[in-house]
Amino acid sequence: MYLQYNKVTNLQLAAAKINGLVLLPGETFSFWKKVGAPSARKGYLEGLVLERGQVTKGIGGGLCQMGNLLYWMVLHSPLTVTERWRHSYDVFPDEGRTLPFGTGATLAYNYIDLQFRNDTSQAFQLLIWLSESHLQGEIRADSPLSERYEIIESEHIMRQESHGGYSRHNRIARRVFSVASEALLGKNWWLKTML
Repeated sequence: MYLQYNKVTNLQLAAAKINGLVLLPGETFSFWKKVGAPSARKGYLEGLVLERGQVTKGIGGGLCQMGNLLYWMVLHSPLTVTERWRHSYDVFPDEGRTLPFGTGATLAYNYIDLQFRNDTSQAFQLLIWLSESHLQGEIRADSPLSERYEIIESEHIMRQESHGGYSRHNRIARRVFSVASEALLGKNWWLKTML
């Protein structure tokens, strides 16, 4: 459990670097450029790390949870993902799954990053914070959006490989809807994920 508590500390440190960030038109967000190296000197602790399909521990472990949240939020916005790496190992069970397989974003300083660009004419603000039990986030726009986004999964298959193991494949797509006649116009969108 100490690694779980340490993860909370790591997430708090990273959230402090991102919370309130405004992404202006033409700007690109880079997780590692904003957060920097997760070092013990900066207060980061050992947390769980997934590396080459193995669970281990490392300084700054648990930050992938923030990568997952940010990526999911950006998928529900007009922002353009320019760099994102999928986890090599899916740790989430299918039972009770609420997000499609493959919608996470792994992070590893400084070569596996999450980056997205604002290709719109609007400014967007990222809000990231922790409650007692959840990592939470919100994206705000400086004016109401004209579109709403829905993430869908298709072509989901399990394939037996020649080495005897299995691999999992799917496609993730984003449906875009006009909100001109929907009641969602003007509401803030937010998401939380359990710590």
